[in-house]
Amino acid sequence: MILDDLKLDGRVALITGAGRGLGRAMSIKFAQAGADIVAASRTRAQLEETAAEVEKTGRKCVIAPTDVTSSEQVNAMAATAVRELGRIDILVNNAGGGDDSLGKPIEQISDAEWRRGLDTNLTSQFYAARAVIPQMVKQNRGKIINVASGYGLRGGKHNYMYACSKGGVLQLTRSLALTYAQYNIQTNCIVPGIFPHNEEMMRFFKGGKFIPIGRPGDDAELGPLAVFLAADLSNHINGEIIAIDGGGLAGGVTPTGVVPVLPAESR
Repeated sequence: MILDDLKLDGRVALITGAGRGLGRAMSIKFAQAGADIVAASRTRAQLEETAAEVEKTGRKCVIAPTDVTSSEQVNAMAATAVRELGRIDILVNNAGGGDDSLGKPIEQISDAEWRRGLDTNLTSQFYAARAVIPQMVKQNRGKIINVASGYGLRGGKHNYMYACSKGGVLQLTRSLALTYAQYNIQTNCIVPGIFPHNEEMMRFFKGGKFIPIGRPGDDAELGPLAVFLAADLSNHINGEIIAIDGGGLAGGVTPTGVVPVLPAESR
């Protein structure tokens, strides 16, 4: 049965940015598919809420409070997964986001803001991949799912760190895919469109004027795509960039030609 090929029974999924939004939604979907979860983010209280939802499915959830911009903490996160659950089958590099520097003219952006943007969205994913790949090579199997953004494909006015870092995620995906395919490790990238995670963002995008299908995405809609990319059914998919954005990138720009300044895809 085709649905059996989507099961993740016995797998361990390490998911960053799992405290809320897309990360929490993916954690729940992976658990429903049979995986045990290592949930990582900075905020323990949010992770405990995610763990409670995961455990309702009957799966284990280990929480790993982690600042993904710290290589030491990311290494500890991966070590926790192996120590507590014995393996790492899936890495979802989901942590990231924008900040108040989004929309600033380039001459007003400080060195610290530039580094923080790249560290949050790109360097963090490099750190996590570097931390888990030795275990995946040892297992001779693994799945890495990086989460990028449409801004990595099309840019935006006064959008420097976010667009550059997300574009870098696409290239990181391709490089990992080419290098580690020989070890039965597939790496792919999900490009979410607008998935509001708070009331302010939901009000801003409620009309869906930036989205061809007329509405923003729901967190639960992204989880099944991630499950597919983590399952054996997708083993021949490697190095791909897959958008889930209601058609927002179909024409290369948003339908109005205007990219909203609000960091819509931050998680």
